[in-house]
Amino acid sequence: MTRLPGSVGISELTVYDWEAADGLCGGAPHMHLVCSEAYVVIGGAGSVQTLTTSGFADTPLHPGDVVWFTPGTIHRLVNGGGLRLVVLMQNSGLPEAGDAVFTFPAPVLADPHAYRAAAALTGDGAAAARRRRDLALEGFLALREGGLREFHIAAHCLKSDLLDAWWIRWRDGPLAAAAATGLQLERLKAGDLSHLGHGEVSRLERPEHQLFGMCGRLHTYPVPDPPTRPLRGAPGSPHPHPPKELF
Repeated sequence: MTRLPGSVGISELTVYDWEAADGLCGGAPHMHLVCSEAYVVIGGAGSVQTLTTSGFADTPLHPGDVVWFTPGTIHRLVNGGGLRLVVLMQNSGLPEAGDAVFTFPAPVLADPHAYRAAAALTGDGAAAARRRRDLALEGFLALREGGLREFHIAAHCLKSDLLDAWWIRWRDGPLAAAAATGLQLERLKAGDLSHLGHGEVSRLERPEHQLFGMCGRLHTYPVPDPPTRPLRGAPGSPHPHPPKELF
């Protein structure tokens, strides 16, 4: 089976309908360090609250809307009633590898052990996801008053040990996919049509069970693992000292 186009991840999301301290229902605010995210609204209504260095925004969501945002955008989904989305994630595999950081209060962010404990879903899944959401909302409401730069620094500190592993996932997934297109273009320019003879169709079945995600209950569609080495002709590491191989 081939990977989804462009090494994109896909999930179906039913946004939490649990009421929070501010009277709104929805998910846990968080931020991605290197992955853009897109929402395709397929049912219900609500909004996505975002916080960046440009300020706070509240973007309405209705069926047929497509909204996306780049890394560094703190986001919180608000469920106005039956909100359901298809979520497209850049760099499939990276979000699952810890690319997201919850907006927990500053003391929790400053302590890796406390952060991991607060982010974990132990015991009853629904209760744990709700506790996690409420703690992230506490930090999010404080960030709306200031301290975004400090949050960015804390997020980097929490995830810095994972960057080499993320680099490998990016190299073997999105970078390899882009390199494959480049090779196909070069072959077409040379009159080589060989890759057209290898067309194929793949299908992903809807997962039977939902998971408790950051923003709601998820049907996360699995994707095949990328090759453990970049495609022949793919660019090498842009770093002067590439990360140590983990495989």
